[in-house]
Amino acid sequence: MPQPSLIFVPPFDYGGIRVVGSFEELVEATFSGEVNALCWPRLLPGDFAEVVALLSAGRGITSIDDARLAALDLSEAGRVAREVLLADQELLRELELAPVLDCIKGYVPATGEAVIPTHVQSWHVDSATAEADTWLCTYAGASTEGLRQEDALRRVEVAETRAALLQAYGGPDDADFLDYLEDHYYDLHYVARPQARPWSFGQGNLWRIACQYPGSPVPPCVHRAPATVPGQAPRLLLLS
Repeated sequence: MPQPSLIFVPPFDYGGIRVVGSFEELVEATFSGEVNALCWPRLLPGDFAEVVALLSAGRGITSIDDARLAALDLSEAGRVAREVLLADQELLRELELAPVLDCIKGYVPATGEAVIPTHVQSWHVDSATAEADTWLCTYAGASTEGLRQEDALRRVEVAETRAALLQAYGGPDDADFLDYLEDHYYDLHYVARPQARPWSFGQGNLWRIACQYPGSPVPPCVHRAPATVPGQAPRLLLLS
């Protein structure tokens, strides 16, 4: 059976991450101060690479339901991994969440021209109209990456970018322009400042990160999907 991945160790000088010791603590913990990312570090048993291989997913993002998982003819190690995948989803469903398990074999570029990138491989934050947060775990493949709050700058605040957006908008920098930025999700995307120090979410760790919504007590967690590397193994990602 493959050895479990190394346990997550948060950047020692970054206070935006709080590490918890159980799922219950992950649920009950609150975002406050500079903490906008909660992590339950885990050493997961099982062969998740075997699960990915037998899924035979095509290019892009393939959502995997419980029935497809159950139909896989797995070794003992693969069956252990499958039970972990099913158990994690059940934990989130009991919270009345709607987890999705995705096998990601590269990202298909969006059609059309955008003034600035708005895909998941761009530094961004998640948003909602009411209180919400994002749960995620990478079981196989490259992991989600995070950016320290002090290392992130909203793209719409970069002078050259804002000028290009105003030109595309065709109007003044007013309240309607702010609505335009929101409607196109431009306000959710960031650029890393010079000398930025991104951090990895790691494999197996279950995360809960802050979203942008009215009245949020903390800034949203800036993150992105990892860059696509030719020949790299597919990702297996739980997201809710």
